[in-house]
Amino acid sequence: MILLLTACGYRPSAQYAQKVIGERVYTNVDVSLSDPENAVLTKDALNRALQTRLKTIVTRKENAEAMIAVVYENISFIPLQYDRNGYVVFYQVNMTLRFTFEKDKHRESRRIIGRYEFPISPTAIIANDLRIKAIEKSSSKALDQFIAYIAAKGYFVNEK
Repeated sequence: MILLLTACGYRPSAQYAQKVIGERVYTNVDVSLSDPENAVLTKDALNRALQTRLKTIVTRKENAEAMIAVVYENISFIPLQYDRNGYVVFYQVNMTLRFTFEKDKHRESRRIIGRYEFPISPTAIIANDLRIKAIEKSSSKALDQFIAYIAAKGYFVNEK
């Protein structure tokens, strides 16, 4: 299997994203005055994903090769499923983020919606720990989409 994958020139998409982003990146998450806690959760998810998935060093602006800025635009919790008594038992969080990537003179901007579905117990409201987990997961999913977008851009730039 390894021989087959290496012989056909297969490379994981993370390699293309790493080439585009570089080794050192600065992250900036815009803090929403209406909900500042979400910005902190989003920045943590962004930094963790960059470090674990792309092996990128998150650094200060002066030392960075590239910058990823995230603007928190909207968050909504939508009931998906009800039990027979009419209580919500399954929610979906939709978190809209605007990602901007800058490196040298190149700039990419993309609006992405991260979605995450989660159950809650009947007659319960969305507890703070469930809300935090949902925001982290939806931020991470939005970031995954953005990294895939950057990787695709990197593939086409490297193949030209």
